Amino acid sequence: MFSSSGSHSSSRTASHSFLDPTGLDFDLPPAQPTNPSSHITTIHEADEEEENEYVHIQRSTSSISSSPYPYSEKQGPFHYHGQYHHGQEYSTTIPFDHHQTPPRSLTSSPLMPSPYSSPQQPLPQQQPPTRYQYPRTRSNQLGGGTGSSGLPLYASRTQRLRNGHSSSLDQGGKTVYRGSQPRISSSSIGGLSSDSGSDDDDEYFIGGRGSRSGINKSFATFRNRRRRAWYMSRELHIVTAICVLSLIVRLWHIGNPTSVVFDEVHFGGFASKYIKGRFFMDVHPPLAKMLIALTGWLFGLNPSFDFKEIGLDYLAPKVPYVAMRMLCGLMGVAVVPMAFYTIKNSGHSTHASILAAILILFENATVTQSRLILLDSPLIFFTAFTVLAWTNFHNQRKYPFSDEWFIWLLFTGLGLGLSLSVKWVGLFIIATVGTSTINQLWLLWGDLRVTPRVWLDHFLARAVCLILVPAIVYMFMFEIHFLLLANSGDGDGFMSAPFQMTLGYSLKDSPLSVAYGATVTIRHQGTQGGYLHSHPSNYETGSKQQQITLYPHKDSNNDWIIQKRDGSVPGGLEYVKHGDYIRLLHVPTNRRLHSHNNKAPVTEDENHFEVSAYGDVGFAGDANDEWRVEIVDYEGKDKAAGRSLHTLRSKFKLVHQNMACDLFSHKVKLPKWGFEQQEVTCMRSAVVSKTTWMIETNTYDRYPDDAPMVNYKRPGFFGKFLELNKVMWTTNAGLTDSHPYDSRPSSWIWLRRGISFWGKDNRHIYLIGNWFTWYLSTFSVVLYAVIRVLLVIRDKRGYRDNFRGLRDYYELSGGFFFMAWCYHYLPFFLMGRQLFLHHYLPALYFAILLFCVTFDLACRFIPNRYRIAALAVVSLTAIYVFRTRSSLVYGSEWTWSQCESSKLLKTWDYDCYQFPMSYDDYKTKHMVGRIIDPPAPESDNKPHDFLEHLLPHAPEPQDAEKDQNAQTPEGQEVGNNSPVIDSLAGENNAGSESLEGKGDTAEMEVEVEEHVGEGGDDEETEDQDEDTAQEGDHDDPPEDEDVEEATDPEDKKLAGEEEEDEEQEVVANMMDVLDP
Repeated sequence: MFSSSGSHSSSRTASHSFLDPTGLDFDLPPAQPTNPSSHITTIHEADEEEENEYVHIQRSTSSISSSPYPYSEKQGPFHYHGQYHHGQEYSTTIPFDHHQTPPRSLTSSPLMPSPYSSPQQPLPQQQPPTRYQYPRTRSNQLGGGTGSSGLPLYASRTQRLRNGHSSSLDQGGKTVYRGSQPRISSSSIGGLSSDSGSDDDDEYFIGGRGSRSGINKSFATFRNRRRRAWYMSRELHIVTAICVLSLIVRLWHIGNPTSVVFDEVHFGGFASKYIKGRFFMDVHPPLAKMLIALTGWLFGLNPSFDFKEIGLDYLAPKVPYVAMRMLCGLMGVAVVPMAFYTIKNSGHSTHASILAAILILFENATVTQSRLILLDSPLIFFTAFTVLAWTNFHNQRKYPFSDEWFIWLLFTGLGLGLSLSVKWVGLFIIATVGTSTINQLWLLWGDLRVTPRVWLDHFLARAVCLILVPAIVYMFMFEIHFLLLANSGDGDGFMSAPFQMTLGYSLKDSPLSVAYGATVTIRHQGTQGGYLHSHPSNYETGSKQQQITLYPHKDSNNDWIIQKRDGSVPGGLEYVKHGDYIRLLHVPTNRRLHSHNNKAPVTEDENHFEVSAYGDVGFAGDANDEWRVEIVDYEGKDKAAGRSLHTLRSKFKLVHQNMACDLFSHKVKLPKWGFEQQEVTCMRSAVVSKTTWMIETNTYDRYPDDAPMVNYKRPGFFGKFLELNKVMWTTNAGLTDSHPYDSRPSSWIWLRRGISFWGKDNRHIYLIGNWFTWYLSTFSVVLYAVIRVLLVIRDKRGYRDNFRGLRDYYELSGGFFFMAWCYHYLPFFLMGRQLFLHHYLPALYFAILLFCVTFDLACRFIPNRYRIAALAVVSLTAIYVFRTRSSLVYGSEWTWSQCESSKLLKTWDYDCYQFPMSYDDYKTKHMVGRIIDPPAPESDNKPHDFLEHLLPHAPEPQDAEKDQNAQTPEGQEVGNNSPVIDSLAGENNAGSESLEGKGDTAEMEVEVEEHVGEGGDDEETEDQDEDTAQEGDHDDPPEDEDVEEATDPEDKKLAGEEEEDEEQEVVANMMDVLDP
């Protein structure tokens, strides 16, 4: 753009900047002034849309032949004098009366030559101006395009008509006078098109430190006097209205439903474990989970409530679930104004900014996610914050190393670290900003005005803020995580023994050398499954001998005695060496480690054989109990550990004598009869890492007192940090099991299916997006890619499609959001783990922003009233589509007909048969295949939304007891014995009740259930069954006279006949409805 330093903006982060295809400022040949103190006349444009734009006219009394300025005014005609970009002089004259108002867009006139034009190109014919050539809006500038001036139509009138004095600082800090000249601004560095303040381009101090010398102070003072007060800003009023509307949409009845929903099972449960200080393992970084736990702790969450299953009631135990949900809800609210400012500060119109806020606000999937205790809302919040900070940093490119420049660069680094600390999807926003940063540095390196020293300063500032700061933030979150979880928990089994030593375990020192007759525990090295383990339970397949498993916790069933090959123990000390044949005797059951030619219990590969515990007291055993010790590696510099078996240092294999197979284990779990512990087999040609074992503890009363002792070295923070992240990565990659609602990335952009979150009492929460917004965003992505490819192909053939100056504007501004969409979407095609629709939501955010850029480009050439009409049509359509499926967002009442009509695709598999035929049926007791509880009386026991009380009240004990005795238990169905009803309803419970109970198995896989522990022992299993039975007895209603009368046989018969008659009547009514 042509620029001058005649004015500057007081707000550097506002919108309106324009793009230069090279990304660099350059000056046309200057014309030296003869009178630097010439007066500047300012004309204020009264249009409210252009309230901060001014037109500058330079008065001159010199003749055109001697005028050093590009613009001059003499006795009526308006003259322009200058040079071609290649040095050829030119001059033009526009006739108009001296007393008339000068034209608003002189430099967009066809009379001005382009700095890009060739010297041989003839000047266009001079024509008198008309009022139609000087419109009041930027959308229809004079000349219908760039004309011959080379200026795009989106340039402001201030840029098109001014001749203030341009000056800046040289490398030494002295003022350098550049004269009165047009200049093209730099805004392509980083791929964004945002600029400071108004449309006025301030000078770009490449090597300066944010100085603003050369600014006309008198004009700046005049302009500040004309600005409105901040509270009267139209933009502030728009954002305030958007925030209020977002609060209503995101938080309306956020206390409904009053039970655990979908993955609240996991993330609510993690909050309880944070409060208890019990270590757990999850595949996601800890920031969002710690924020949820902090909210629960502040509002009195009882850690005994474990969120263990979907549908578990929140009200009775007084769980502050509304406050915990509101944390995620408020983050979802904040995303809406951030989307507005991201588009606005990227240089786009207010119309496009409002459209971005509305499309984000009324997107069904993002609203659903932000109303529950889930991680996606914090992730999108920090991602949006990072993009907004990066946009504002880019707007400070003309003031490098200024305070605002450093502040927004630092905020960008904080956003990167916080995004990564919520989910590893934050790596994608790091890649986005990193690519833009590399582009910035590359363009700066190509600018010969930037010295290597200044370029190095740019590099170091970005390296510190965008690499070091995110890394510190990420590690700091794990430090807090370790401090909060200082005690042993159900995640111990995933971690190594040294890591477990930091969780309250105390492991005694053990003798270094291992002797025959010693009692040892043997730990598997290839997995985190734990210790070689057995218990008095048999396989239900194969030989049906005693089970051998891996168990992650310390227990006496992990103890084994090392015997000689014949089953004896030497009288003196004899140490185990490499190549020795041994037998392992299980201490609690007195049976030996054994293998034979039987298939493994779960793995059906022909190279896997069953491993069992075989023998009894007095039985000498057989050759199938013999194992050869082969030391394959040792730790440290202890070379003796490669010859003799040493505690903690020797890594060895156990090779079976007869089967020629190695003792092996992998992550395959045994069925419930094996207590879901890890399978152990004997495998031929196995991977060495899965057959490697280690002696962890070593005790024997014959060891001398002065025997050398060893123990684990407790890891420091960095050791724990690296190990935990490695386990998180491995566990995340291993989540390959199928799920009823998983999906692949190829189906996300077309919204093929959603996720069933919750279903109860004929209400349903189902994650599905706003198809109108979804398809518009997908269309904009495809359109950008197609246009970009076509333009590249045409460029190769020598064509230059400038599209009236808007090509670079669209490519660079939209290109940043397209790049962000690609980074947040395409990597999922490389993942083999479980994936769900909600993984696409960050990419959807950028796709919506790209559509708004496309909308702004499409509407730039139409009058303002048509632009507002287009905005209204798109916005109202999105709101209407959101409203038609809002019952699936809020879990509110719906009807069967509305549900059926809402299905755009057949693959949308939410069950419509769970909804009644009319809203009146919600007031009745019985329905076909469902129970509808009567509405609760008006009292203080109802759940409250955020506008009433933050914490819901629990029902009174006597009321709960009455409800328990009077109502049918939740989930019970009436009339399911009727084949007609079964045929009508089909699998109507699958989507809303049964499948929700599974939750997100991608998260459930990483939790180690406590019953996996010593559940392998029969006695403890029986104790657990007795406890469960006793708990079930407490849940039964008390036996009173009414219950005894109801159990009378005659009463049963009468009740059955009445129920059968009622069912037949309901079926008849249903058939009449379906077949009138």
